[in-house]
Amino acid sequence: MGALIGGIVAVVLGIWGLARWFPLFVKGLQAAVPFFLLLGGIIAIAAGISDIKDRMEEQREKEKEKEQEKAAETPKPAEGQNK
Repeated sequence: MGALIGGIVAVVLGIWGLARWFPLFVKGLQAAVPFFLLLGGIIAIAAGISDIKDRMEEQREKEKEKEQEKAAETPKPAEGQNK
């Protein structure tokens, strides 16, 4: 019950504060939105680079597996045979 009353009081005070200081709220958004866009862009670039590195490593592993399969398929000369 206390959480419900506290939540109602917080909402009422939030609405009152937002109405009272709306120009400051807008200025805060003007400052925060570019910052979060920049931060999100940096995180997206880091994730993209990491994904590219993972794909390259996966491709290298597949190539190594193919080389190992080819090496296993090639017939080996018998030890007793000489040229």
